[in-house]
Amino acid sequence: MHVKRIRVVQDALDANATIARANRADFDRAGVAVVNFMSAPGSGKTALLERALERLERRADAPRVGVLEGDVQGRLDADRLARFHDVPVAQIDTDPGFGAECHLDANMVRSALPLLPLDDLDLLVIENVGNLVCPAEFRVGEDARVMACSVTEGEDKPLKYPLMFRTCDLVLVNKIDLLPHLEYDLPRFLENLQAVHPGVPWLAVSARTGEGIDAWCDWLVAIARRRAPAAVAPASAPAAP
Repeated sequence: MHVKRIRVVQDALDANATIARANRADFDRAGVAVVNFMSAPGSGKTALLERALERLERRADAPRVGVLEGDVQGRLDADRLARFHDVPVAQIDTDPGFGAECHLDANMVRSALPLLPLDDLDLLVIENVGNLVCPAEFRVGEDARVMACSVTEGEDKPLKYPLMFRTCDLVLVNKIDLLPHLEYDLPRFLENLQAVHPGVPWLAVSARTGEGIDAWCDWLVAIARRRAPAAVAPASAPAAP
C-alpha cells in the first residue's frame, strides 16, 4: 500500500515562523523586548506578573511595560492587571476568533499589535494560554521564554512535557510557600529539569509571600535592557538560588 505523507503540521509551523519574523522586525523597530510567559493552567502566571509589576512600580530602573493577555475566553486576567494604570493591556481571546486554540501563535499576536503603543514600551510580556504542549511549538517573535511551574504540579513535569521546558530561558518554580504542606521533592524536580534542559536558570518564587520576586524583576529589567534601541550585550541570566 502506498503511503503519502501530509505536511500540514510542518507547513503551519513554517507559516507561523514567517509571521513571527515580521513581528520580530516590528519589535526591533520599536526597540521593545518581548517575553513569552508560559505555563500550565493555575500555575500562577498572572499572580507572578502582578507581583512583578507591583515591585517595578517602585524601581527607578523599571522598564515601561505592556502586557498582551491570551485566553481561550474571557478577560479575567486582563481585568486583574487593569489596576496598573501605566501598563497598557491588550486581550486576545482564541475563542471564537481563532477557533478556541489552546495557544497563541504569531498571527494572533500580530493581530493585537495595533492595540499596543509599542513605541512607548521597553518590555512587552505576552501571557500565553495555559497549556504545557502547544505554546512551546509556536514562536511569536519573542526575545525570551519564561516557564512558570508550581510545586503543586509534581516533580515529573519536565520529563512529561520536555519541549516546554527545553525551549525556556528561565523557569520560575512557584508556590514554594506550600512546600511544608506537600510531598514535593524540589531536588528531584531540578534533576528532571536539568535532564531535559541542562544549565537552564531557575528561580524559586512565591507570588503569595513575595519570595524571589525581586530576582524575577531583575531578570525582566535585564531582558528589557538587552533590546534597548542602542545595542547592548545580553545580560547574564540570574543564578539559581
